[in-house]
Amino acid sequence: MDIIEKNKQRMFKLSSQSPHLAKQVEELDWSELESALEECIFNKNEIGLPKDYGPATYFPLLPESTEQNELYKKAYQHGESLIRAGKTAAFTVAGGQGTRLGYDGPKGTLPVTPIKKKTLFQLFAEQILGLSEKYEIIIPWYIMCSPLNLHATVTHFRENNFYGLGEENLRFFAQGVMPATDFEGNLLLASMDSLALSPNGHGGSLKALIDSGSIADMAKRGIEHVSYFQVDNPLVTILNPLFIGLHDLQKSDMSSRSLTKTGPFEKLGNFVSIGDRVTIIEYSDLPEEKALETEDDGRIKYRAGSPAIHVLRCDFIEQFARGENKLPYHRAEKKVSFINEKGELIEPHEPNAVKFETFVFDALPMAKNPLILEADRREEFSPVKNKTGVDSLESSMEDQIKKAHRWLSQHNLSIPENTTIEICPRSYPSFVDTEKIDLQEEDLTEDKIYLTKFSV
Repeated sequence: MDIIEKNKQRMFKLSSQSPHLAKQVEELDWSELESALEECIFNKNEIGLPKDYGPATYFPLLPESTEQNELYKKAYQHGESLIRAGKTAAFTVAGGQGTRLGYDGPKGTLPVTPIKKKTLFQLFAEQILGLSEKYEIIIPWYIMCSPLNLHATVTHFRENNFYGLGEENLRFFAQGVMPATDFEGNLLLASMDSLALSPNGHGGSLKALIDSGSIADMAKRGIEHVSYFQVDNPLVTILNPLFIGLHDLQKSDMSSRSLTKTGPFEKLGNFVSIGDRVTIIEYSDLPEEKALETEDDGRIKYRAGSPAIHVLRCDFIEQFARGENKLPYHRAEKKVSFINEKGELIEPHEPNAVKFETFVFDALPMAKNPLILEADRREEFSPVKNKTGVDSLESSMEDQIKKAHRWLSQHNLSIPENTTIEICPRSYPSFVDTEKIDLQEEDLTEDKIYLTKFSV
């Protein structure tokens, strides 16, 4: 008897006494589970690094030739025309909880700014409002939550009147889940009336966009490009005209931003090329000798790291709906509490289970004309992942303040370095193409300035 049939018989027998378990078993995609078992348990040793690969090429942050300078100007204008024509949408992956930060709630509801203590969701909403006002267009926003924080997230937005964006322009939906199994592929029970379920990885965002009807909604709105970003990065530029313009001009299915790594072992996925295809090798999987390779000028070869910022064509995502493309599953060995055959709850001290995850960057090798554009780390990336230290709430606030100081300095508006500055994203200066700015200040004290508006 194969493992799928064995699991079916066992689960159908157990679920006869539990309506909740029966519903889970009925809704379980058995063919998807079979694929996951095949890839992660029965053929796990067949999946490894590609045989021949090298560092991926990318467009530099600043143009390096007259020809490239002209391309960037053209791309910027083209990107603006796409935004203005209503061809773009924002998509946030927001399934995380604030547990690691000592915060009880969805991570998107975490206050992260230095003066006003605005939440991550508010920062993104205000940036979308600013873009909508500048380009005189409605920019819809799609937010993927986890099954556990979907209700809390929607409640948060409702309590804040959807931050002025209009409920009809936001769409919330839950990420998919996959059941955990033991190392032989047997399904685990979290309780007598529930399977042990876990999110299916950020690659599940593509399936969730399809299953939730979001891609169909985009089609009705005339959306052609989706801007993908994760909820924990308050510095992200949601719609970058240059990035979107290059992406569309190159007819790329999926484009990515890159960061120049701070060192060979920084914990960012590495962009690599395999022939004319691009993929990402996780920092933990790149061999040490590869990570240490350098160019003639001393720079490391594998220096393009991924901050998980992408733009995808809607028709590329639709290929997954039609079954033309399918993301592979990855094996994650974890400690999972489970109910044994005697009905006892077992709390393992060592990894005892396999969780099945897909990664969104695994779509890159399937994408035509993949494009990578370098980003300025100081301007675009300061995630809130840890309670203290690197990539923490404290370090992110510091980076937000430094970014505000840099912009003021660029416009000859120097303010003492020890001044805490916060700028409202609705009028954020990255959207301003002028040298003369008159800033209106609110909440001005001796050492704090909150800037809310600009005029030219």
